[in-house]
Amino acid sequence: MKKTITYTALFLLAFSFLLPFIIMALGSFKDMKYALLDPLFWIPEDPTLSNYIYLFNDGIFARWIFNSLVITIIPVFSQMLFCAILGYIFAKKNFPGREVIFWVFMAVIMIPQQLLIIPKYIMFADFGWINTYWALIIPELWGIMGVFLVRQFLQNIPNDLEEAARIDGANDIKVFFKVILPLSVPVVATVGTFSFISNWNDLFQPLIYMTKEEMFPVTVGLASLLGKEGDFGVEMAGSTLSFVPTFLIFLFFQRYFTEGIQMSGLK
Repeated sequence: MKKTITYTALFLLAFSFLLPFIIMALGSFKDMKYALLDPLFWIPEDPTLSNYIYLFNDGIFARWIFNSLVITIIPVFSQMLFCAILGYIFAKKNFPGREVIFWVFMAVIMIPQQLLIIPKYIMFADFGWINTYWALIIPELWGIMGVFLVRQFLQNIPNDLEEAARIDGANDIKVFFKVILPLSVPVVATVGTFSFISNWNDLFQPLIYMTKEEMFPVTVGLASLLGKEGDFGVEMAGSTLSFVPTFLIFLFFQRYFTEGIQMSGLK
């Protein structure tokens, strides 16, 4: 009886989280120009792929997907590498001011990004980065939170492994790539997952830095599409396509993601 109640409660909780995505997916197969609050309204009586066909016949949506891939994939791999290197340095290397520098980095997280958007816009405009990928790629090449996760993870790895490698003649580069990095796969995958979800779903910064329609990522493009087309079916189809990559990434890295969180001190 106790297990039955527990599983029932967990099922209801999971269903409540999944319901918006179910509605989104069902709505994408329905031809509708407006939306109602009635849950039965979202069940398509005559399912159609017309919304998806409309999106792919319109070349601008494919360009939005491409833009999102560019501003997401590059920061993902750069953050995985740079956060691993910086996390290793702050966790295993002793140098003057190490703790001060690290906690200064961490203090930056406490500053709301909205406060920095105007200075960053002015700076990027001077650089000529408005309506270019650079404005969204360069600031995301490394992430402070990723450095924190890697540092916490590596502090749990015994120093004996590093010392044994040095006895065998390994230098810092070999120690990092042959010993530390293979052991850091769970937390590095976690950093990559966080980076992908954050950059792919980012709406605020692209909305500020991108003013040309052909430079919109999919988030900004979908927001503009609803105002331009006013078609909820097309919007639901676009949202479903936008959701699929983040779902697949999380599904693929779920095991590493869970292990990385548990071993990074964020229990």
